[in-house]
Amino acid sequence: MESSRWDAVPGAGVPSPARTAPSEPVGTPELRADCARCFALCCVALPFARSTDFAVDKPAGKPCGNLGADFRCGIHRDLRRSGYTGCTVFDCAGAGQQVSQVTFGGRDWRADRSVAGPMFAVFPVMRQLHELLRYLQEVVRHPGARAVQEELAAACARVTALTFADADVLLRLDVPELRHEVSELLLRASESVRAGQRGRELRGADLFGARLRGARLRGASLRGALLVAADLSGADLRGADVIGADLRDADLRGADLTGCLFLTQAQVDAARGDAATVLPEGFVRPDHWAAVAPAQQRSGSGGRRGSGGRRGRGARRR
Repeated sequence: MESSRWDAVPGAGVPSPARTAPSEPVGTPELRADCARCFALCCVALPFARSTDFAVDKPAGKPCGNLGADFRCGIHRDLRRSGYTGCTVFDCAGAGQQVSQVTFGGRDWRADRSVAGPMFAVFPVMRQLHELLRYLQEVVRHPGARAVQEELAAACARVTALTFADADVLLRLDVPELRHEVSELLLRASESVRAGQRGRELRGADLFGARLRGARLRGASLRGALLVAADLSGADLRGADVIGADLRDADLRGADLTGCLFLTQAQVDAARGDAATVLPEGFVRPDHWAAVAPAQQRSGSGGRRGSGGRRGRGARRR
């Protein structure tokens, strides 16, 4: 999904509520989506194109046809069967409620059309800030990243302050430049953390549909790798850097993802797995994953076994 332009949405160019960027963080933003406190920004602000992920085309700034007056998705429980798989793996990382409740102080874009344009424009910016902050928080206290800990902490403070900034400040922000700076820092942190187990260098590799069953990828760099529909069943991915890796429809049955760096729930949700897939602590095993491992994996010829997180996940509004 791409950022929308101000002139492509209702209320374009209307000033946002008067708030200023704080000189230091005024709190810590939530990095988990709370749809009950968001005005369905992902269903309105972002565009999507008809594809295997979405059943129809929708331009930025136009509410999804499935969005109800209460900001709830009318087909939430049937998204996959209705052709909206893309919605089931989308994660705003808490940006939705931050924009709705903090940046715009709880002002509903339906009730106050003057904030619609700015709100829709700020949302994708905030989403990127939350994404960067989540990555930074993951490694800032990692024992293996001590060499860059001070820089990581400074970056955390800077990005956190931006998440509480005025909408006008956010819309003037050079997001690509900020992402580049943080990305370079995260790369250095990753290299430091993986120093004792550096694996294969597959950064940005095109591994679409690759046969990597049982592959030894411990400590590997899979940053930005295209792993769509790749067979990673039984693979050893412990400690691998998977930031930005595209795992849509990747086969992770029996794979071990213990200690994977920069892995997100959205990546897990987009892949396929089973009861033998080992997930890092805190991750949720998707409902659409197979509940039982294949016979060959249960007999020991596949990947490692493990709980890898609780089963099931609560219903979220889209």
